Amino acid sequence: MSNEISPSVLQNNTQHPAVQIDGVGKSFSGTVALEPVWLKIRQGEFLTLLGPSGCGKTTLLNLIAGFLEADCGELFINRDLVTQVPPHRREIGIVFQNYALFPHMNVAQNVGYGLRTRHVSKAETAERVREALELVKLGDFADRKPNQLSGGQQQRVALARALVIRPKVLLLDEPFSALDRNLRTAMQVELKEIQTRLGLTTVFVTHDQSEALSMSDRIAVMSRGQIRQIGSPTDIYDRPQNQFVSTFVGDANLFSVTLLDRDETFVRLTVGETQLQLETYQDDLPEPGPVTLFARPEQCKLTQAGQAGSIPATVALTVYQGSYAEVHLDCAAADNRVMQRVPASEAPSAGTKVGIALPSRGPAIYKLNGEVE
Repeated sequence: MSNEISPSVLQNNTQHPAVQIDGVGKSFSGTVALEPVWLKIRQGEFLTLLGPSGCGKTTLLNLIAGFLEADCGELFINRDLVTQVPPHRREIGIVFQNYALFPHMNVAQNVGYGLRTRHVSKAETAERVREALELVKLGDFADRKPNQLSGGQQQRVALARALVIRPKVLLLDEPFSALDRNLRTAMQVELKEIQTRLGLTTVFVTHDQSEALSMSDRIAVMSRGQIRQIGSPTDIYDRPQNQFVSTFVGDANLFSVTLLDRDETFVRLTVGETQLQLETYQDDLPEPGPVTLFARPEQCKLTQAGQAGSIPATVALTVYQGSYAEVHLDCAAADNRVMQRVPASEAPSAGTKVGIALPSRGPAIYKLNGEVE
C-alpha cells in the first residue's frame, strides 16, 4: 500500500511521531466505543478520522485531547507519555463544532484567552493575537463581539484561538459542519493552506468523505470502534481493502458474480451469462464461488444493449446535475441500483435498455454478504 503524503510530511519522515497511540480503548457503561487502537501520526501530518456517527472517531479525538480517560493503553505526544496528563498540559489546540466562543469577550480577548491562562505577558499576548488574527484574515476584526460575526468568521476566530498557543498538535472536531456548502469549501482551502504553511500536526474529525479526500495526507476510516483502513486518499478511494470502506467512501456499484479462479495477474468470473477476465489489485481473495464485485461508477461504462461482454440493464431514472446526469439503472446482476454519470446531453431516458461494461482492471472482489456497516 502506498503512502502518498505532502512534501511537508515527507521532510519529517525520519522524526519521531507527533502522536503515538498504543492500544488505547474506551467503553461507556459496558458498551465498547473504541476498540484498542494502535496509530502513529507523523510530524506535520494532516490525518483525518473519517466515519459515520457512532464509529468512535470523536471518542478517539477526545482521548488524544485528554477529555476522556482511556480504559487501556498509552498515549504519547512528541514522545512524552500523556495518558494521565490533563488537557491543559498537553499543549494541544482544539477547534470545536460549535466554536465555543465567549460571547462577552471581543475577538482579540477570545483569541488571547489561552495565553492569559498561561500567564503570558500582556505585550507578548497582544503581538501573538495580532499575528494569529492576520493568519486567519481577521486583522481588522479584533474589537468585534462574536454575535457581530458570520459563521465563517466565528470559525476563523476559533481557529486563531487554537493556533495562538502554538500547539504541538491541532485537533478539529467537525469544525465546518454548521457552514453552508460554498463557505465550507472556502474554509477547507484556508485551513489546509494554514496547516501546510505552519507544518502543524493536525487531527481532523469528519463524516464528510469529500472533505477527507480533499484535505488529508492520510485518512483513517472507522466503523464500529475500529480503524478499518488507513492510507492516503488515493489508497482509500482507489484501493479499498474491505466492503465497508468501498461503500462508505465514494459511490460504489456492487455486482453479484461467481468467482471461477485466478492466476498471478487475472481473475476469471461470470456475471449472469457473461464470462469475464479482470485484473484486480487485491492479494487476498475469497474462495471460488458466489462473491460481490465492487467497481466505481467512473470505472464502468454504458454501452448499447447486447454489446459483447456487457451486462444487461434498464434505465430507471435520470437525474440532471448540470454538466452531467446521473443515470440510475436496474440490473439483475447488481446488489444495488447501479449508478453511472454521463454528459447531460447524452443521458438516456427511463426505460431504455442498455449494457454495463465492467472495467478490465481495478475492481475489487469481496466475500458475499460482507460487512458493510
